[in-house]
Amino acid sequence: MTGGSGIAGVERFESPGKGRGLRVTRAFKLGELLFCSQAYSYVLSVKERGSYCECCLTRKEHLARCGKCKKAFYCNVKCQKSDWAMHKLECSAITAFGENWCPSEMSRLVARILAKKVGQAQCTSEVLFVTHYMEDVDNEKREMNEADVAGLHRYCSKNLDLPDHKDLLTLFSQVACNGFTIEDDELSHMGTAVYPDVALINHSCLPSVIVTYNGTSAEIRAVKDMKPGDEVLISYIDLLYPTDDRNNRLRESYYFTCDCKECKSKSKDKVKIKVRKQSDPIEPDVINNMVRYARKTIREFRQDNTPLLEMCEQSLDEMGAVFDDSNVYMLHMMYQAMGVCLYMQDADGAIRYGEKILKPYCQLYPPYSLNVSSMYLKLGRLYMALEMYSKGVSALKKALAIMEVAHGKDHLYVKELRKEMTQK
Repeated sequence: MTGGSGIAGVERFESPGKGRGLRVTRAFKLGELLFCSQAYSYVLSVKERGSYCECCLTRKEHLARCGKCKKAFYCNVKCQKSDWAMHKLECSAITAFGENWCPSEMSRLVARILAKKVGQAQCTSEVLFVTHYMEDVDNEKREMNEADVAGLHRYCSKNLDLPDHKDLLTLFSQVACNGFTIEDDELSHMGTAVYPDVALINHSCLPSVIVTYNGTSAEIRAVKDMKPGDEVLISYIDLLYPTDDRNNRLRESYYFTCDCKECKSKSKDKVKIKVRKQSDPIEPDVINNMVRYARKTIREFRQDNTPLLEMCEQSLDEMGAVFDDSNVYMLHMMYQAMGVCLYMQDADGAIRYGEKILKPYCQLYPPYSLNVSSMYLKLGRLYMALEMYSKGVSALKKALAIMEVAHGKDHLYVKELRKEMTQK
């Protein structure tokens, strides 16, 4: 395997109908680590600068600042020197452009991939396994790729020998399809990376493993007992939503649809789109129209990363006339509202929404879901901040139980959480 030959207990194979995949050659127990994968290339999100080391992605206080650009932070001189080959792509440009320096995260990641001086043929065949040519890309994505290429030329090209325009567009499309979002313990976006070994793992809405992040490494752990011959399967998407929504997202982002057992049976769809109980049954047309409204609103919220609380509440009122509070579209809007409350430092409002979300999350997500553990974490920390210690400890214990399986008992986040609980 690329970057990890000889991984014990895991092998490549041709997965029927899916192409290349991974399967286990021995039994793995729930929570057991299958393998670790070092990032081929990665980039820390600009908004997280100062909280994480740019080189090793360790979360740490009192990081040392780059003396030239004053924007990059490191654990120590060793980390700073190790990262210079990548940081030099940005350092002088940050200084020159000042506040006008604004390449996309994708442009920054592609610059780093190119800086490794890997030939284009090797880059596509060994690092980026899934190839989707530009004719497969819709107009919106094509425009985004064009903007990313322009940003690469403007902000990141000084130390790079760039391929021609068409090859760059193809490379951006490939990285978008193969990249992984690095997230922290509360599922906040930390950065983006390419993990060649992890990119071999196929999707299922009934995953057998979960990917978590430890510094610059991805760790793959079993979320159920696995026997020899079982395929290693992760979910590429948020599993909260009904079958049609999941497959629309898979087609948009990864160019395929899922035919797993859950997608064929749609067994959870009815409870996911639960409607409000009324004396007169709600007409199917009313439900279908509200589903369309909900999907349109979610798309608009994805395009606008700063929804206002009033917008969330208005959507909840509109949908609440038809949908039950446990309906996934209601949950989506409540989650947005909770995020706005957290941003506004309205702890009471965040708790109010979080408590409505938590029980349905536990029912609708698979066991050992990071979406559930992150909700327990958020609520637990909010309770603690408001000196509601009994509730806080209870929520944090439930988060810990999931994280010990998903992250492993020795992960820094797990150790920090145990320490956090004892201190309170």
